[in-house]
Amino acid sequence: MSDADTDFDPDGPGSVEDGLYGLGIAPEDAAVTVIPVPFEATASFRRGTRDGPAAVLEASTQIDLTDLETGEPWREGIAMLPLPESVIAWDAEAAPDALAVIEAGGPLTPALVAATQRVDAISERVNRWVADRAREVIARGGIPAVLGGDHSVPFGAMAAVAERWPGVGVLHVDAHADLRAAYEGFTWSHASILYNALTRLPDISRVVQVGVRDVGRGELDFLAANSERVTTWFDPDIAWGVAGGASWRELAEGFIEGLPEHVYVSFDIDGLEPALCPHTGTPVPGGLSWQMACVLLRVLGTSGRRIVGFDLCEVAPGGGEFAESWDANVGARLLYKLAGWALASR
Repeated sequence: MSDADTDFDPDGPGSVEDGLYGLGIAPEDAAVTVIPVPFEATASFRRGTRDGPAAVLEASTQIDLTDLETGEPWREGIAMLPLPESVIAWDAEAAPDALAVIEAGGPLTPALVAATQRVDAISERVNRWVADRAREVIARGGIPAVLGGDHSVPFGAMAAVAERWPGVGVLHVDAHADLRAAYEGFTWSHASILYNALTRLPDISRVVQVGVRDVGRGELDFLAANSERVTTWFDPDIAWGVAGGASWRELAEGFIEGLPEHVYVSFDIDGLEPALCPHTGTPVPGGLSWQMACVLLRVLGTSGRRIVGFDLCEVAPGGGEFAESWDANVGARLLYKLAGWALASR
């Protein structure tokens, strides 16, 4: 996409009819192709992330496209696939079973065990669908970007990226470690995405987690047993370092030091402070400010490493006009930052 082949005005008003950020570009022609995954079957506290992709699409048309850090990434093409009717149908199919298990506190009866298995089977369909879409993007030289949905949904993209770039690392920004072997009985839970990536995708060489502030005893045990592959920078320790005079930029440079040449970024929006994502599924006090998140991405994007894919999950629009637009507004801006740094890193 260039001035020679488009009369697009980046300073003009955008339209949802023209797609993500109002760019009017076909996904197959974009350097970054966003794969929307409106699926939240295992969401265990608050629901609404299935509406994230549509809300971010709507909010994206209000974003100024000249980015003060990455320039004009829109010129290389950023587009989103149509909202997938199949995934929407799978979410609707899985929801009654998932809610029954969650409300019961887990698969405590044979009937609930069967319900859990049905949800896991549908989640596996989602994984295959996402992996196929990501492979298509990678095959034509594009950057796959998953837009959730809950944080269970990017597994297929991680699998496709690890298949293409063996030894890839993952930068994971999140309030939660997501290292549970299963949660509430679901193998493919939003609380298990990094556990599944580390135990099922051996071509992921390293995971660096930033901002984690809610963690279970079992997750700490997993971290201790797998320290050669995963490093977690906990939010309280980060705050203590900053309070002691460490600069955030220096800390961020330390965070990414162990990452390899190729990096996939998995960004759960609840890694940010809750004021930026008040309606996300499981908000936690603390977290990264907007400026901290931007510095972290800038450090990664200028480090000489290549961002080969990314996801943004758990954006959930709230009730009321302003509340609904705020979470999506932040999500659309963060998605643009991720796309911009992924393109700049090439």
